[in-house]
Amino acid sequence: MPAGKFRYTTVTAVVIANMIGTGVFTSLGFQLLDIRSGFVLLMLWAVGGLAAVCGAMTYAELGAAMPRSGGEYNFLTRIYHPAAGFVSGWVSATIGFAGPTALAAMTFGAYATSIVPGGSSDWLEKLLAAGLVIGVTLIHASSRRNSGGLQLIFTILKVGIIVAFCIIALVLIDTPQPVTFMPIVGDGALLTSGTFAVALIYVSFAYTGWNAATYLSSELEQPQRTLPWILMGGTSVVTILYVSLNFVFLYSAPMDAMVGQVEVGYIAAEAAFGDLGGRFTGLVFAMLLVSTVSAMTLAGPRVIQVIGEDFPALKPLAKTNEDGIPSTAIFLQSTLALLFIFSSTFESILVFAGFTLALNSFATVLGIFVLRWQQPDLPRPYRTFLYPLPPLIYLALTGWTLGFVLVSRPAEGLFGIGIIAAGLIFYFLSFIKSRALKN
Repeated sequence: MPAGKFRYTTVTAVVIANMIGTGVFTSLGFQLLDIRSGFVLLMLWAVGGLAAVCGAMTYAELGAAMPRSGGEYNFLTRIYHPAAGFVSGWVSATIGFAGPTALAAMTFGAYATSIVPGGSSDWLEKLLAAGLVIGVTLIHASSRRNSGGLQLIFTILKVGIIVAFCIIALVLIDTPQPVTFMPIVGDGALLTSGTFAVALIYVSFAYTGWNAATYLSSELEQPQRTLPWILMGGTSVVTILYVSLNFVFLYSAPMDAMVGQVEVGYIAAEAAFGDLGGRFTGLVFAMLLVSTVSAMTLAGPRVIQVIGEDFPALKPLAKTNEDGIPSTAIFLQSTLALLFIFSSTFESILVFAGFTLALNSFATVLGIFVLRWQQPDLPRPYRTFLYPLPPLIYLALTGWTLGFVLVSRPAEGLFGIGIIAAGLIFYFLSFIKSRALKN
């Protein structure tokens, strides 16, 4: 293996671990507030998976054609304008990774304290969340060997435990919940409703991370050959796991017990295995979230790093340690995650982060059409299969969701747009200062 490069297996683990985390262990409780059809709930996860796979197929072409770390920052800079790339990087730095890292850590705290008889305080959950972020940060800021090893081990454990949970729960449950997973009267109207579209924002957040490999392209072995298979393979595996896990949640626990609850996995485990088994499973699910926090802490700072490389005014952000790890960027992202943990509510972070990230990826997927028109002769080691269907499907589903979120949850939507506007202002200030430093 070339020195200083991540292996194919490590980056695939980053994709899977970025995706499997907060969303799938929490979203069902919020979806049940408005939807009570087993068929429609599973369709949410199937449609979300379809969108993620289509997005991954599109990103695979962009990543193979422009193999540099930074994800959307790299793509949008090359396709549209440096300002678009900077705003994308700003979103990733302020919300895109710090927000999901905070959510995963907060979910870790909720699951970890669910095993305590009589419950626990909100502050204990926050302290556990902060402790996890700090511990993972110190490991990832040390060396590439420690960083990659931690990620691979916890991701293998995560996939294995989820599969085992689904199989054991189905075997042990004598009396499943009276939920039908076949379509019934009224489901068709619900599938095309605003309620379904808004629920998709929770699902799209759960699938966030399918693009994680593009943030590590420069540190990946043979990125032009391996990146497409990492993106599509990791996304397909996670889609199957998500549909299976939510089927087991609905099969095991009463819907009323999970409505509005964060730790739906613990509730389902308690229904399937009893009080002691539920507490043990809650602890196991908490440990699974370590890999999610780890993956976010590994991938996200690479965006901050390349921004620092491109803008002289922000050069300190690109500083690396002796092993080439962007330690300054890692500490910055984790500091923002800690601020989210102690200052925001869970659902508000979930909705505005999901909305803003979806808007970011929408602009990137749209860029495949712009790039093919602007640079038809650009070498493309991989071309999107069945083009233009995958990007069109992704844009249609994501655009539909974004529109309904703006209508039904305007506060969170406008907050996301405000973050983008702030990024534009910060870009022009950085641009002016960078030009002054060059002159």
